Amino acid sequence: MNITYLSLGTNLGNKPQNIENALRQIAERIGVIISVSNIYETEPQGFVSSEKFLNAAVKVETELSPQELLKETQRIERDSGRKTKSTGGKYSDRIIDIDILLYNDLKINTKELTIPHPRMYERDFVMKPLQEILTA
Repeated sequence: MNITYLSLGTNLGNKPQNIENALRQIAERIGVIISVSNIYETEPQGFVSSEKFLNAAVKVETELSPQELLKETQRIERDSGRKTKSTGGKYSDRIIDIDILLYNDLKINTKELTIPHPRMYERDFVMKPLQEILTA
């Protein structure tokens, strides 16, 4: 089994429900949820929006490989109604965003996937919930 840490973010629609739906789908499609951080309300970063975010982190035990995990998180985003991914540093409002932060002690750097997440240390909205569950 593998341990992965995921970051969840939402700033559109019923935000608490979006987080709950993502957690349910993670449990169904990815693996056993070991712990979930508190939910934090944060300001948008990297773009202007009138909508604040809800952010959380989740620790999951999974049999999926990192590449399979990426495909499943993207499928959950699409199934939840997310139409586009942020690319080239251009961010926008989103129903749900699921980022892979850590996966065991692996370091991966491909065009499709970078683990640890390359900007997580710059983002309080990621680090605060992650620190809460790292030892859980």
